[in-house]
Amino acid sequence: MIPALILFALTYILMIALPKYRAYVAFAAAVIFVAAGILPIGSVFFAVDWNVILMIAGTMGVVNLFIDSGMPSRLADLIIKKVPDARWAIIALSVFAGIISAFVDNVATVLMVAPVAVTIARKLNISPVPSVIAIAIASNLQGAATLVGDTTSILLGGYASMDFIDFFWMRGRPGMFWIVQVGMVAATLVLLYVFRGDKQKINSDTITEVEDFFPSILLICTVALLILASFIPDKPAVTNGLICVGLMVIGIVYESIRQRKFAVIKKTIMGMDYFTILLLASLFVVIGGIKEAGVIDAIAALYVKIGGNSPFLMYTILLWSSVLFSAFIDNIPYVATMLPVVSSIAAYMGIEPYLFYFGLLSGATLGGNLTPIGASANIMGIGILRKNGYEVKNTEFTRLSVPYTLSAVTVAYILLYLLWGILS
Repeated sequence: MIPALILFALTYILMIALPKYRAYVAFAAAVIFVAAGILPIGSVFFAVDWNVILMIAGTMGVVNLFIDSGMPSRLADLIIKKVPDARWAIIALSVFAGIISAFVDNVATVLMVAPVAVTIARKLNISPVPSVIAIAIASNLQGAATLVGDTTSILLGGYASMDFIDFFWMRGRPGMFWIVQVGMVAATLVLLYVFRGDKQKINSDTITEVEDFFPSILLICTVALLILASFIPDKPAVTNGLICVGLMVIGIVYESIRQRKFAVIKKTIMGMDYFTILLLASLFVVIGGIKEAGVIDAIAALYVKIGGNSPFLMYTILLWSSVLFSAFIDNIPYVATMLPVVSSIAAYMGIEPYLFYFGLLSGATLGGNLTPIGASANIMGIGILRKNGYEVKNTEFTRLSVPYTLSAVTVAYILLYLLWGILS
């Protein structure tokens, strides 16, 4: 067990120290785990959750087509047309980004909405930094709302065999979607207070034209089919993944015929985030290795030793430690690693794992908002600002992110325990 634990710890240290290469670090670690005989080579294929990989790949492809259609920009323009001043424009864009992000990847959401915020800021001759930060942190918040909202949600859904509908209503109780919405209300009130002085008037008559509505229909179909699939009993484990990939293929074929050229195939395929896909696939193998070596059970036993036999104390430790860790490390490898740990902890304590699952998801997804490097959406938003000539100071980011995150997490912390702790 000790060699596996050392290799696992070294993998994490290198992923933190070398964020641009963490997928390659994870892949190298996976190869070593197999080469050293810690994970039998015959177990490699089964260690990877192919449903998760296919869901991510398919969703990425559909989202790329959706962005290219111009529909996100049109929706944003229509929203902006209805608001009276800059303060409400920022709030409207952040809420809009959050709604989109509940069904679309967070980074893709920022790519859709942030340029609109930059354009509005230029028209008003104000800095776009606060509005882009608000868009990024709102996108991260809503990533925990649905099965397809974020990679962390997809990971939880795959590991816990949760369907799309389970995020809305599960075992006779409200699911994560409603918890996140209440958290969003609390966090949005914080934004309203922070931006209370930004009352510049907005006059905008520009509406983005959309010539092709098919990608929007595909995105709606993705959500609808995932919901319908949740009602199919004893369905194949890769059902959700095949739905997402199948709709992506339909979209590519349609666009190729419509444009009468095959460049769209290359563009869609090349637009996928293969870095994240490689990272996840490699991490599944690494986690399979440490599980095979008994490391997962040892970590779970350590948590139980610290938290004792109190589900409330254990839940509190899991949620708030996840907030802290995710502020500095990527939440994808963290959640992928902790899911089997959480499951083992619940088994040790003889209780259902859902309170711990949701606490982990809330803490890890929202905790990334605390710092500029805690989530990919934050990094993307800051990158867009940098391209437009704006440097973001840590103090500028945390002025918004800390109160926003703490308000949303605190609400989730209380509601989750009331619904899934006391009422369990």
